[in-house]
Amino acid sequence: MKLFKKIPNPREIRQKLGLNQQEFWGKVGVTQSGGSRYESGREMPKAVRELVRLVHIDRIDLTKIKRDDLIIAAMLKAQHPDLYKNLKKSAKLK
Repeated sequence: MKLFKKIPNPREIRQKLGLNQQEFWGKVGVTQSGGSRYESGREMPKAVRELVRLVHIDRIDLTKIKRDDLIIAAMLKAQHPDLYKNLKKSAKLK
């Protein structure tokens, strides 16, 4: 999915995951009432859309990501692009 792409129906994503509004929106730092407004058609800010994509579509557990991990990944990509590419391919196969 493209970065910051519009999410046409967050309610559908939430329902497919079997989560209530509080569970779904709480994982991205949005109140239940705020999430309800987004589900009713209010436009989501880019940051909220990206968090929904990361947490609920890409299934990334944000509590496990550390700043150092991101720095190391960037360094690996810059200094050893072939290794980075191979590791990325391997991760997609799992």
